[in-house]
Amino acid sequence: MSLVSTAPRVYVARLAGLSVFDPNGDQVGRVRDAVARARTDDLPPRVVGLVAEMPMRRRIFLPIGRITAMEPDAVVLNTGTLNLRRFEKRQGELLVLEDFIDRHVSVPATGRTGTVVDVAMEADRTGTWALSRVAVREYSGRLTRRGHLNQLEWGEVAGLAGTPHAQGTAGILAVLDNMRPADLANVLQDLSESRRVEVATALDDERLADVLEELPEHDQLEIMAALEPERAADVLEEMDPDDAADLLAEMPKGDQDVLLDLMQPDEASPVRALLDYLPGTAGSVMTSEPIVMAPHETVAEALARIREPQLSPAVAAGVFVTRPPMATPTGRYLGVVHFQRLLREPPSALLGGVVDNDIRPLAPQSTLGEITRRMATYNLVVMPVVDDNDRLVGAVTVDDVLDHLLPEDWRDREHAEPAFLNPAGTAARVLDGGSGRFLTGDGPASGGGGGPAAGGGPAAGGGGGPGPAAGGGPASGGGAASGNGTAGNGTAGNG
Repeated sequence: MSLVSTAPRVYVARLAGLSVFDPNGDQVGRVRDAVARARTDDLPPRVVGLVAEMPMRRRIFLPIGRITAMEPDAVVLNTGTLNLRRFEKRQGELLVLEDFIDRHVSVPATGRTGTVVDVAMEADRTGTWALSRVAVREYSGRLTRRGHLNQLEWGEVAGLAGTPHAQGTAGILAVLDNMRPADLANVLQDLSESRRVEVATALDDERLADVLEELPEHDQLEIMAALEPERAADVLEEMDPDDAADLLAEMPKGDQDVLLDLMQPDEASPVRALLDYLPGTAGSVMTSEPIVMAPHETVAEALARIREPQLSPAVAAGVFVTRPPMATPTGRYLGVVHFQRLLREPPSALLGGVVDNDIRPLAPQSTLGEITRRMATYNLVVMPVVDDNDRLVGAVTVDDVLDHLLPEDWRDREHAEPAFLNPAGTAARVLDGGSGRFLTGDGPASGGGGGPAAGGGPAAGGGGGPGPAAGGGPASGGGAASGNGTAGNGTAGNG
């Protein structure tokens, strides 16, 4: 969920000591610091959450996505369910107050030096928070006089943080920070087993959950086995329920039960329900968290919901209208409003007046063959799943269907494109210390293989602005992309 009721720029030192409240107004602790993750290319560190101190001096991590507001007098959460595991700083993470306050820095443009007294963070339009400005007090040269306080952009200050070495885990994380989860998953598959686990476990829970969803089954199980059970449960909570259920289904029953018991009850409940459905049915592949709204809500409210950045394009393609309760299994299912219909209707129109109820919903026991035929017949990317009591229990998206129709090994690295581009449009260069070779990059790769990695076509841009660069073409010659040639670079396209 995006932050609301929050100043566009927040200074971290001013957050320290503020009370943290749950949605019911109950205090759960006080802010002690902010957690950021270092990035490459001189980009400011990305803020991933806050550290809060609870009674008995227990410090816990609050993900940035769980925070609704950061006001001058309080921080408000959007959930009362907290992960009480004691906070531990991971590799590649920074504590803003602990690591930056009182640090001696310089300002190359003026040649002056000073001390950091505060650091600001800001959110971009996608809801991603990053450190943005630094409050630096200049050295005055006099014991009785304080120097000027300057507000400087992050890039104007030298001495804040060094760029991690590419050979280390922190360096790899920095290089890969802006990759899409699917591309990062492909790079992880090229790492040695020990380095793959090391890098994966250093990711934060949300990022690791996104990457696990893109990995083949054997790599998922390998990484989950390397995690402490409590953290493995935390990662499952961050995954979509259907993906978490698919992963748990591949584990022994005893391991399933342990992890489900460690998950928060409200997070475990939909996963348990999905595990009860027969494999190969709509119930087993559906997501139990589609967009559900009431008939009295408006088109404008629905458009605001589908704009939430954490929603996948397929899930955001339709808004399902039901009677209360709105959580699955819902009250009586009324119909669906596809996003194109939302764009055509007046913002004030009620959803109950524009629903499409002509297409018969899927049943939980519908087979993959039936789902595929129905989606193809009506050109749909998302379909409702309704039980015998007319309750919406979930929705099947086209990517859910593809995941189960493609060969089981389709996510394996040998089936994927070998060249990966960073957002600047050049191949990211990552050295695997285990194998001693570059996995992707613009430098020569050591190891076997005879042909150069073929440079891709123009990298596909996103819509509406410069988009993330997409991967290149397949490797040519007698070997893999990690052969003796150099990786060709695409050009980042503009959407």
